[in-house]
Amino acid sequence: MSEVTQLLDAVEQGKTSAAEELLPLVYGELRKLAAAKMARERPGQTLQPTALVHEAWMRLVGECHQSWQNRRHFFSAAAEAMRRILIERARRRMRQKHGGSLQRVNLDDIDLAATTDDPSLLLVNESLARLQEIDPVGAELIRLRFFAGLSNVAAAELLDLPERSAKRVWAYARAWLYEDIRKHL
Repeated sequence: MSEVTQLLDAVEQGKTSAAEELLPLVYGELRKLAAAKMARERPGQTLQPTALVHEAWMRLVGECHQSWQNRRHFFSAAAEAMRRILIERARRRMRQKHGGSLQRVNLDDIDLAATTDDPSLLLVNESLARLQEIDPVGAELIRLRFFAGLSNVAAAELLDLPERSAKRVWAYARAWLYEDIRKHL
């Protein structure tokens, strides 16, 4: 069992010192994920990768005690926390009083690992919620690639999928998202 997994177990058991020991071990990886995601955000973004990591960390080990089965589960939870933070920020910016308005988006024009604007991000998020209901692995792969900025190889490793299977799941999930967004526009 890796040191990270042991510390995750200790955090789950409520040992506060374990969370303090865990942060330095995972901070570098979380920071890289956040920096990769923030590098693809639109210019003028005020949220910094460090702030995204800290906010995600607070959600992960904050008030309610979470339990993680392993390293993969922890990083999936971190990707989900980062996704929710970015979605919440996008929704705040898109409110009418802030001049936001949704626009029609063609998924062919969106490279899921590239810069996206707020309307596109919200459309992808809504579609992702629908995908979660029918293909949880595909939805998790999309979250890890799109919101955490992981490569297909890294996401496949965290999901314990062979790389070829991850490519197949990725192709299906992207096609499904395209069709779903097209239907709901």
